[in-house]
Amino acid sequence: MSNNKKIKTSSRRKFIKGAVATTGLAMAASSLAAPAIAQSRIEAVMVTTWPKGLPGLGTGAERFAKRLESLTDGRIKINFFNAGERVGAFDVFDVVGKGDAQLYHGAEYYWVGKEKAYGYFCSVPMGLTYEEYNAWIRFGGGQQLWDELSAKFGIKPFMCGNTGVQMGGWFRKEIKSPDDLKGLKMRIPGAGGQVMTKLGVSVINVPGGQIYEQLMSGAIDATEWVGPWNDEFLKFYEAAKFYYYPGMHEPGSMLSLGVNKSWFEKLSKTDQLILETCATAENEIMFAEFQRNNGVALDRLIKNHGVKLMQFNNRVYDAFGKAAEEVHKENEASSDIAKRTIQSFFKARREVGGWNKISTQAYLQQRNRVLGI
Repeated sequence: MSNNKKIKTSSRRKFIKGAVATTGLAMAASSLAAPAIAQSRIEAVMVTTWPKGLPGLGTGAERFAKRLESLTDGRIKINFFNAGERVGAFDVFDVVGKGDAQLYHGAEYYWVGKEKAYGYFCSVPMGLTYEEYNAWIRFGGGQQLWDELSAKFGIKPFMCGNTGVQMGGWFRKEIKSPDDLKGLKMRIPGAGGQVMTKLGVSVINVPGGQIYEQLMSGAIDATEWVGPWNDEFLKFYEAAKFYYYPGMHEPGSMLSLGVNKSWFEKLSKTDQLILETCATAENEIMFAEFQRNNGVALDRLIKNHGVKLMQFNNRVYDAFGKAAEEVHKENEASSDIAKRTIQSFFKARREVGGWNKISTQAYLQQRNRVLGI
């Protein structure tokens, strides 16, 4: 064999060996790549306490889910269910705690039957406003207490929305004194319901999607829900015409994202931060959306539907305040975590509220006086 032929044969052998090696690497890579990609995709079930299409609360929860998918380029897929589509509105807590779903969106005061402290992580009578809640949860020890409480039930909680100050409720008759409350059947959950019970109200707790039917049938005489934007959507004005403000029971209703703790801890640190960031974004966006839409909806309720806007007088509000302090003392005595939560909550109300008194509140009083608002 000539030298030229030897060189060509050697080259062919090297080429074949190289091709075989390359093919082997490619096959190995392909065999590893498919499972790796599959493992990186995360599918989760999210359930809520809200009726389908409910403005603000329901649409905000869905917006969170879509944002989470978007920020992960679809790698985290959320299968979203409204109340009743997969489980009942009041079943979402247990379902997520057990791991049968991975996330819920709701109001923590729905769980006061499990632990009284839960009410203080949503809203309570004479409680915190939106700004005060953010300060307490993020910088006043609130998140640490909330984490401790929820860990017992297998849940990691996050702030994920706020309605701002709510309305006092819909009533079939005028409320001129505390005596007018006695004997009423009213839908009002959480500590607000405890206050009304002390004032002689028969409290009934039903999910939002069932309130209209109960009010129309006469099963209840009054109800609170959220504010003009939501309340108009649910058509409460068809059953009651007296619309009272301000709501003592929910001055800054904080909505929550509850995440199965074990599932959350298995996420990468990056995915954990993305999820938390999406919840933080929704916390701010939902509040702004409610602020924008409530005033517009209130005008329609009054002008188009004959609703009578009424303000609770001082006698009624003083009764609310006295009953609220009794409720807080009872709740504080219910457990160690309740005591520590409520003491921390009141500390924030005193400190942050004191600052608000000479900042936001003082400014708004002067601005509205000058402009005649």
